[in-house]
Amino acid sequence: MADTGKPSAVPAGAAKRSKVTTHSLRAMKERRERITMLTCYDATFARLLEATDVEVLLVGDSLGMVIQGYANTLPVTVEDILYHTRAVRRGAPTPLLVADMPFRSYQVSVEEAVRNGTRFLAEAGAEAVKLEGGTDYVDVVRALVRAQVPVMGHIGLTPQSIHAFGGYKVQGKSEAAARKLVGDAQALEEAGCFSIVLEGIPSDVAERVTAAVSVPTIGIGAGLGCDGQVLVLYDLLGLDQSFKPKFVKRYAELAGTVEGAVRAFRDEVRAGTFPDEAHSFSGGDGRLRALYGGKG
Repeated sequence: MADTGKPSAVPAGAAKRSKVTTHSLRAMKERRERITMLTCYDATFARLLEATDVEVLLVGDSLGMVIQGYANTLPVTVEDILYHTRAVRRGAPTPLLVADMPFRSYQVSVEEAVRNGTRFLAEAGAEAVKLEGGTDYVDVVRALVRAQVPVMGHIGLTPQSIHAFGGYKVQGKSEAAARKLVGDAQALEEAGCFSIVLEGIPSDVAERVTAAVSVPTIGIGAGLGCDGQVLVLYDLLGLDQSFKPKFVKRYAELAGTVEGAVRAFRDEVRAGTFPDEAHSFSGGDGRLRALYGGKG
């Protein structure tokens, strides 16, 4: 039987709230309520995010750079996304869970796209997939939607096209390019996308795109005019001191905190002060057995 990543219980401390669905996001746009989305790759962070009111978690192919250490997202596989999606699902049952379709998972054929897209829902507990591209991929979007796989679109700076673009460059800067983005968004909506990510485009162009479609737009490096915003969680937390793009706001600077904690651990181990009595067990102490599920 496939492991769908279904959590056994709502994580301790999580606020009780209604399950977020694709329809929830559409209703939020209609009420002019802004949508928050974050990337997430593991159960520990998923449990923390479950306790917030973030509506959408994306298991992005950005994990190739953030988690795996690649220079771009292209090496990420379907199996990678399945693995991390299962982990996130176990930790966060409430947000809408979107799985990225990595490079090569939908470009080769429509049939392969449907085969891969359905796996994310059936085997990993995702509730939608995200794929990059505009009018060139409306046939893929239609086929996935026909197969009951909700699709989030992604246009503008699409990282899987890094080599075609010649690098990570802002898109839609000319009037012709802006009109193409509007057309791409409208084509994706017509094909059945429930939402569209707008990445790396001028703010005024993002506003035009957002006004041209009835589905929610989620911006990253696209200004305030979108219906919601997404950031990579590790960027928001300041865990990579070397990565400082203009569109990222760091809400914490945890790289220094982590390094400081590890240095303190190292120093105490070397000095012979850790573990101390408070962090050790004595004969007959049942706490260790209780920690692992015993009665103590």
